[in-house]
Amino acid sequence: MIRILTPGLGATVQDLGRSGLANIGVGRSGAMDRRALRVANALLGNAEEAAGLEITLGGFSFETLEPVTIALAGADTGATLDGRPLPRWWARTLLPGQVLRMGHSRTGMRGYIAVSGGLDVPEVLGSRATDAKGGFGGHDGRALKAGDTLTTGAEARGTRALDYGLSPRAWPDLWADGSGETEVRFVPAMEWADYDEEARALFCATGWTIEPASNRIGYRLDGPELVPTIRRELLSHGILPGTIQLPPSGRPVIQMLDANTVGGYPKLGVVIDADLPLLAQATLGSTLRFREISAAEARAARRREDDLVSAIRRATSHQRKG
Repeated sequence: MIRILTPGLGATVQDLGRSGLANIGVGRSGAMDRRALRVANALLGNAEEAAGLEITLGGFSFETLEPVTIALAGADTGATLDGRPLPRWWARTLLPGQVLRMGHSRTGMRGYIAVSGGLDVPEVLGSRATDAKGGFGGHDGRALKAGDTLTTGAEARGTRALDYGLSPRAWPDLWADGSGETEVRFVPAMEWADYDEEARALFCATGWTIEPASNRIGYRLDGPELVPTIRRELLSHGILPGTIQLPPSGRPVIQMLDANTVGGYPKLGVVIDADLPLLAQATLGSTLRFREISAAEARAARRREDDLVSAIRRATSHQRKG
């Protein structure tokens, strides 16, 4: 069990989200950087769907009330355990009374903490993820507050303290910092053909700035106005996380994990699932560039992410077994 001391800007309980419910208006929710949470769970030998904590921009701390093994992943928040640095992409057994603190993010946007056995919150509609917009899931359907206590699914195993992690040399892809310029890949959507070659080239050549008014619902981008060759009046229709819409302003909006399940704006494309974690860590004010790929390439990228997580699970299994 852990007790929240400072919740930061919006720490929530998240897992990999809800699928198959968009037809009844229930969005996916879940970890914005699903790769980070998957890696954290792999470090602990947890099930893929185990729930953990998502912390946006740091400023978070908790105290342990009983022994628990955690894994830290995602953004670099300069985390400390009782004042001593605790690396990210690291698993560590904590004893009762120890305090973990995350400072404000140095690089990246979102840090993740997995716990051995996962966080024991009620499953709602097949997931433990917080849907803050709907007010359900996670811990009472809301962001965490100071004084909240969370129960873990399993105590630290045995009496041996665990302390191991992943090095930048062996796993360099995990250390992308989310600042500067981020390239994300997309698959064209139905209305992509409504824009002429010049407009499509402008979309891919532009360095789009992530506006401050961006969150788990959507990312607003600043840049040149895109004008369609064909203008359509669209009925509301189904959309997914990663959908790149073009509202009347002519500047794109990317729907994220807490977005609505329907929308009526034209769609330029969909950011591939494997690159949503890159968006999750891209800092406000940083630059995005888009690269068009095929659906087959998108599926291959997803398989590479699965292979990475599986490799980490195998590479650290001996640490857990002792």
